[in-house]
Amino acid sequence: QVQLVESGGGLVQAGGSLRLSCAASGRTFNSYNMGWFRQAPGKEREFVAAVDWSGMSTAYTDSVKGRFTISRDNAKNTMYLQMRSLKPEDTAVYFCAVQRTRWGGTSRNEYEYEYWGQGTQVTVSS
Repeated sequence: QVQLVESGGGLVQAGGSLRLSCAASGRTFNSYNMGWFRQAPGKEREFVAAVDWSGMSTAYTDSVKGRFTISRDNAKNTMYLQMRSLKPEDTAVYFCAVQRTRWGGTSRNEYEYEYWGQGTQVTVSS
């Protein structure tokens, strides 16, 4: 059974940092791209960042560029999101996901992701 489990969320003041982790179990995803999405209250889920299967290629939504860093450790079957200079507008539930197809480029489209974690809450106070 495939499971993605996010951790590392919490309450932080504006300007602070958090590091999210996404641990995968049930199968190995080292040939699949992975991504982070978030959903704020009353809003649709949106793309945050993605990393390709090798960890060498990344993509970010404009609002987090220069502040967030996505990475992965294939030996640990784990993906990370280092978040710095957090803003109140970063408040959301953050989800990790595995892209549906192997290899290829990363995607910003949530429908191209097959496996999802349950989410972890990130709250940034002003």
